[in-house]
Amino acid sequence: MHLKRLELTGFKSFAKKSELEFNTSTTAIVGPNGSGKSNVAEAFRFVLGEQSVKSMRGKRTEDLIWNGSQMAPRANRASVKLTFDNSPQQNSEGITQRLLPIDFDTVTIERVIHRDSSSEYLVNGSVVRLKDIIELLSGAHIGASGHHIISQGEADRVLSVNVRERKVMIEDALGLKVYHYKKDESRRKLEKTRENIEKVESLRREIKPHLSFLGKQVAKLEKAQELAEALKAAYQEYFAREKRYLDETKARLDDEVRPLKERSQVLEKQLADAKETLSKLEGKDEKSDEVVAIEEKLKAVEDKKNACVLALGRIEGEIDAVKRQREREEKKASEQKNATVSVSLIQPHIDELERALEAGNDASALATLVATARRILGAIRTALSSGDNFDHAAALRELDDTQSLLNSRKGEHEQEKAAIDTEERDLRARYTQIQKSIQEDQTSSRDAERSVFAFSNELATVRMSLERLYGHLESLRLEDEEYKRDLGEAGALIGREALSFASSDSSFVAEATRDAQHDRKKSIERMKIRLEDAGIAGADELMKEYKETQERDAFLEREVLDLQTSAASLESLIVDLETKLFEEFTTGLGKINTQFSEFFSLMFGGGSAGLKLIKEPVRKRRSIIDELEGEVPEESVEEGEQETQEGVEIDINLPRKKVKSLEMLSGGERALTSIALIFAMSQVNPPPFIILDETDAALDEANSKRYGDMIESLAQRTQLIVITHNRETMSRAGVLYGVTMGRDAVSQLLSVSFTEAVEVAK
Repeated sequence: MHLKRLELTGFKSFAKKSELEFNTSTTAIVGPNGSGKSNVAEAFRFVLGEQSVKSMRGKRTEDLIWNGSQMAPRANRASVKLTFDNSPQQNSEGITQRLLPIDFDTVTIERVIHRDSSSEYLVNGSVVRLKDIIELLSGAHIGASGHHIISQGEADRVLSVNVRERKVMIEDALGLKVYHYKKDESRRKLEKTRENIEKVESLRREIKPHLSFLGKQVAKLEKAQELAEALKAAYQEYFAREKRYLDETKARLDDEVRPLKERSQVLEKQLADAKETLSKLEGKDEKSDEVVAIEEKLKAVEDKKNACVLALGRIEGEIDAVKRQREREEKKASEQKNATVSVSLIQPHIDELERALEAGNDASALATLVATARRILGAIRTALSSGDNFDHAAALRELDDTQSLLNSRKGEHEQEKAAIDTEERDLRARYTQIQKSIQEDQTSSRDAERSVFAFSNELATVRMSLERLYGHLESLRLEDEEYKRDLGEAGALIGREALSFASSDSSFVAEATRDAQHDRKKSIERMKIRLEDAGIAGADELMKEYKETQERDAFLEREVLDLQTSAASLESLIVDLETKLFEEFTTGLGKINTQFSEFFSLMFGGGSAGLKLIKEPVRKRRSIIDELEGEVPEESVEEGEQETQEGVEIDINLPRKKVKSLEMLSGGERALTSIALIFAMSQVNPPPFIILDETDAALDEANSKRYGDMIESLAQRTQLIVITHNRETMSRAGVLYGVTMGRDAVSQLLSVSFTEAVEVAK
């Protein structure tokens, strides 16, 4: 027994650490629906490297981590450990070897995932890659979703798939997948090698004309030496004359530019001073703004003055009204001594007083005066209406008080008017002063403008002269750059010998001399063209390129030979792999047939079953364009357009029934047939363990007994982990694990060892 232990922590419904020991050949896991039994089988897939979360009944990686319940908090990680007994053991051929290719007697494989979808793989506590896990387990025919893990509902798949897919499943069970991988890898390498051969040959074809051309160019090098010497002499004379011309012209232009630059600086300073003076004078235009401001203030003062005069007029009118009333009161007081004045005679005078007072009062300033006058008039009315003698002395006193108050208000307004008159005189004086200053500034500004204009004209003339000289200097600079480029070209074309020249003593300013120099330049250009055509230019580079091209062509020739040898080796390897694959498959298919027949007879109490390799014709797939356009009918495909593919067909012969087709089997018969075939496939290259997840769910009581017998037979060769509801299957197990789930929704394990119970009973 190679499988020792499975530990789950935080995986799906196993929130707490749970451990399953596998100490017997058959271990059964039971429990009610929804308790988490199938999570054990998925834990095996998970720890063995399964990458499809969907195959483990989830949508995201987080679905594999305990998500919590009302009574238990959620976990942040999930961990599954699988421990193998890897001690050396003898196989059926008497060879001592380990289950896994690693020098440890106990091997623990662990996979840990976190909520951020990160995943870790560990072997004996050391972090490794998923690739390392797959390579470690492949030697023992163990994988994440191989034929040794048969989940609920997947057993019938071996019967329902087409013959081609069934052949692939059998090859997987026989461990032939590695041959397919190697063959496909060899084909890819062969295709890549052929592409490389074509590329290398293409490169050689491209190099060949260039190599021929370089050979011809090298042959011309010796003929170009005389032309190179003549060109060197022409360069030396040209450079000597050109250097002298450039130096003398540069010195002459510098002498002309220097005084003009000094005069320009002086004029710029004078112009700046004149502009500053003009700017200051123009800045005095702010006085115009001050004039406008003073005019606005004068208007406001006039408005205040008019309002004050109006108020004084109203108060004087009220004072006149009070004076007239007082005169009437004095007259009435003298008349009262001799006669009684009736109400009808004094009433018009009372009304006149009220009108005078109301007409002259300002509501905000004379409210007190109006109230006092009305009180007096009311007393007069009362006295007259009652027939008593009116107190004219009191009325006169009240009128005197009113007049005093009005005189006081009049004095205040007269003071305010005097202040306004003073402010108006000051503003008008300032207005006259600013107007005079503006006229003086305008005269000074015209003088400053004339100075700025004069300096600007002279500066423009100087700058024009400088620009003309700068233009000559720029032309000279361009000629100097061209001279330096010519030096560089001469050095690259002829070598440093072309730069060994002495400056001539003659002058080159004359126009005729420049024309002669241009003729020398044209002559040099013609010689350069002839030299380049002759191949002397870049002789060292040409020889180097010729040698490198020869070496590259020889290297490519060797590469082609090596690639052709490699392609022949790959073709031979593919043939060997195909032969090996055919032989291994044929041998393995025979072994499976033997086991299949035995298991089938055991399950059905007789009968026979077998697998046979067939080749069936397959119509070539039409192009997508033809299928979309519908222009090629099915019957138009000829025989020559058909292909053949290999597959595996199942032949069955049930006892006491004339049933030979899989489609005619009942559900239970299909289940027994698929189980028998899967068990037979597992026995050719027995894996260290097989997991059966409710594969007996569709069996009745009689077939369950046969299924149990098959499990006992299978357990003699490999270790079984059976997830089941079937009592008969449970009875064949050495250890029984029960999976329960409490109110906290956490899966828990209970174990019963039938082997120990039997020993105790004895």
